[in-house]
Amino acid sequence: QVQLVESGGGLVQPGGSLTLSCAASGRGFRLYAMGWYRQAPGKQRELVARITSGGNTNAADSGKGRFTISRDNAKNTVYRQMNSLKPEDTAVYYCTAVASTLVASRNDYWGQGTQVTVSS
Repeated sequence: QVQLVESGGGLVQPGGSLTLSCAASGRGFRLYAMGWYRQAPGKQRELVARITSGGNTNAADSGKGRFTISRDNAKNTVYRQMNSLKPEDTAVYYCTAVASTLVASRNDYWGQGTQVTVSS
């Protein structure tokens, strides 16, 4: 089993910045792609960005130019730097990872979510 723990959410004013972190832990696991989804009130969960173990990324258009995804493979951690935040970025942000373990092939794992609220 792989556990994902997010941190870094909170309340920020429009135009502000936040950095989300997500650390993976467990026994005998191997991480592949990691990423972030978000779900705003009344909307479906949507992909924000993904990054492979080799560092290749893809991101939703809504965040391009404002958001950056990165990862530290040595720390099993993925980051999401969010700048120039807008009220429409308000959502619960979920970390996700594709990982294999000693007893299971690749599966998708999800964090518990962290709330980001952009408001004045």
